[in-house]
Amino acid sequence: MSPLRVVLAVLSLSLAACGGTASELPDGGTADAGEAGSDGGLPGGLPDGGGEGDALVPVAHPRELRGAWIATVSNLDWPPSGTLTPDAGRASLASLVDGLADAGMNALFFQVRPEGDALYETQLAPWSRFLSGTQGRDPGWDPLEELLVLAHSRGMEVHAWMNPYRGLVSSSVQAAPNHVTKVLAEVAITYDGKVVMDPGAPAVRAHLEAVVADLLSRYDVDGLHFDDYFYPYPDADRTPFPDADTYAAYQADGGTLSRADWRRDNVNTLVREVMELVQAEHPHVRFGISPFGIWKSGTPAGISGLSAYDVISCDAVTWMNQGWVDYLSPQLYWPTGTACSSCPAQDFQKLAAWWAGGTVGGRHLFVGHATYRLGTTAAWTLAEYRAQLEYARSLRGQGSLGAIHFRAANFRSNLLGVADLTGKELYAAPALPPAVPRAGAAVPPAPPLLTLQGTTLTVTSPQPLQVRFHALYRERQSGQWELAAVRGGPQSSFTVERGTWAVSAVGRGGGESPGVRILVP
Repeated sequence: MSPLRVVLAVLSLSLAACGGTASELPDGGTADAGEAGSDGGLPGGLPDGGGEGDALVPVAHPRELRGAWIATVSNLDWPPSGTLTPDAGRASLASLVDGLADAGMNALFFQVRPEGDALYETQLAPWSRFLSGTQGRDPGWDPLEELLVLAHSRGMEVHAWMNPYRGLVSSSVQAAPNHVTKVLAEVAITYDGKVVMDPGAPAVRAHLEAVVADLLSRYDVDGLHFDDYFYPYPDADRTPFPDADTYAAYQADGGTLSRADWRRDNVNTLVREVMELVQAEHPHVRFGISPFGIWKSGTPAGISGLSAYDVISCDAVTWMNQGWVDYLSPQLYWPTGTACSSCPAQDFQKLAAWWAGGTVGGRHLFVGHATYRLGTTAAWTLAEYRAQLEYARSLRGQGSLGAIHFRAANFRSNLLGVADLTGKELYAAPALPPAVPRAGAAVPPAPPLLTLQGTTLTVTSPQPLQVRFHALYRERQSGQWELAAVRGGPQSSFTVERGTWAVSAVGRGGGESPGVRILVP
């Protein structure tokens, strides 16, 4: 068959849809997140689709983030050792990405800063010892750069996961000269055998924000993620965290907050200022946090346990209410109460429903699931895990639009069959993560250009710098489109069979263009 080029007509229509001409392609499209549907749907005014003469058709599907945390601290998930050669490291990372793709994941949360160090090239922190064996030793390659290529080509997002305040996981670690515990030694506090950077010190906050700005300016990540380590969890003796000098300096400067409120304000200030940085300079980047699963003991009724608000100064409710995060991923690492007669004080369903009820302003909830606990007790069965995922999905109308699983290694080993559960059942049909919910963050790119040669459909974008993925849809009934596959990059290819198809372009931030319809005879 001779090549079928749906080029001139599509280009004309796509430019018309974007309000441009051939000489003035716009940077984005006509709609931002505020104009799109809650599932990342299309703005109004587009053709109804389905007719044989339509070149552009509205396409959409239920969006869902399907994430896995890749813990690098202590080599938990990756790398398998700190002595890999560059070639072995690349092969190991590629194998991990392939396995997570097969398990149905569409977002990888990669721990790039486990202890004030880095698994990417930067002048602001030394190379991680978990990668190179010795803190500060150059491993000869850049894992984050490699991961971005591997994951994006598979249609998967990459989120840079940082531990904000941890200095060293052990005070006995030999820190490199440019490590934060050396550079800011006067505010590095040894507590519980670890080194913590004092959250009350303005220099610590400034350093963290510089680290964030540096990473986002040089790596094309889809998201920035903080975990739950703010003020440190108490040691076995519940020794008070020794920040009296920092608090006294705050009071001497005129501060009037109580020590507890001051601590929460220190963390809140970091979260707020990071969101301001993201929104001003990298609006397409999704920023979120995975707090401990209990905000306050006694909330909701019947729940008791460590109070993140009081103990580690984590006020996630304020972050959500103020719009300082795009999502929360509370770590709900408990079974459902009915599955565990000995643990009624923490109940997955009660907590999930409470957190979902607190989403505001279109922000999202991505429930944190305890994959690593499968098989550890009689309550942690695969059936319980399935029930948790299905229950979280039932809260979709309240903003529960995905899950993040801890940890990646459990999918690699297919613990109790969890990778089969997700890859072959619950995540068998592909999906894109929801668009970033801030207005202006998810601008749809122009529709793509298509070329059909035999059964190979080649897709090219007229706005290559704006496109993250291409999404292939199949028409199952007239005007009824089903997502079939997602590929990365401004140029992609799909293998198609006889039928009616449509391809959309997905921008950084998740905005989606109309689909370009094509009939394969």
